[in-house]
Amino acid sequence: MTIDADNKKNLNKVPAWKDIETVLLDMDGTLLDLHFDNHFWLQHVPLCYAEKHGLSADEAHQQLMDRYAAVRGSLDWYCVDFWSRELSLDIKQLKHDIASMISIRPDVVTFLSWLNKNNKRVVLVTNAHPVSLDLKMQKTNLHVHFDNIINAHEIGLAKENEGFWEKLQDVEAYNKQSTMLIDDNLEVLECASHYGIKHCYGIGRPDSQGDIIKSEKFITLNGFKEILP
Repeated sequence: MTIDADNKKNLNKVPAWKDIETVLLDMDGTLLDLHFDNHFWLQHVPLCYAEKHGLSADEAHQQLMDRYAAVRGSLDWYCVDFWSRELSLDIKQLKHDIASMISIRPDVVTFLSWLNKNNKRVVLVTNAHPVSLDLKMQKTNLHVHFDNIINAHEIGLAKENEGFWEKLQDVEAYNKQSTMLIDDNLEVLECASHYGIKHCYGIGRPDSQGDIIKSEKFITLNGFKEILP
C-alpha cells in the first residue's frame, strides 16, 4: 500500500489507544470553537464597556487590553464574577446575549462517541468559570459524554499554573502514563507534560477564523478524526 506524505503525517498522530485509559479534554478552543470567546472579549465586551463608561471604541479597547494582560494566565482572567466587578458589566448576561455564536468544532461528537464506546474515561478539564461552563453545556449538550467535569476554580489554580495537574489528582485520580490530554493552550500542554502526562496534543486552529497555532514540541490536530484508529 502506498501512503502519501499527508497520510503518513496523520498515521503518526494516532496514539496506541490500547495504552490509554483516560482522556482529559479542554473545552474552549478544543471542543468548542474559540471564535465565540475571542469575539466576546475582544469585540463585544469592549463595545459594551465603551457605552457604559462613555468612552470611544479605541479608548475602551486599549483599557481592556491592558486589564486583560495584567491577569492573563490566572484564575481571575477566566472569572465571570471578577470581570463583572472590575468592569461594572453583567458579564453573565452579555454571554447569554450572544450565546447563539457558541459552536462545536468539527468531528467532536464523533470523537467523544468513539471514546465512550471504547470504554475510555472521558473528563472535561476547563479553566472556564462555572457560569460559562453551564451556558456552553446547555447550548451544546456535550456533557452527556463526560464521566466527570472539572473546572479549575474547584482546584484553585489555572491549568497553566504549576501544581495544577498534581492537585487534579485529588479530585480525579489518573495514571500519567496512560492519560491523554488535548488542549489548545500550549502553556497548559507544557505544564502538563512537565508533570508527566504522556500523551499531550494541541489544536491547530482553535478559532475557526483565527491563526494557525504551530508547535515544535506537541502534535497539533486539525480535526479529531486524525487520531482515531
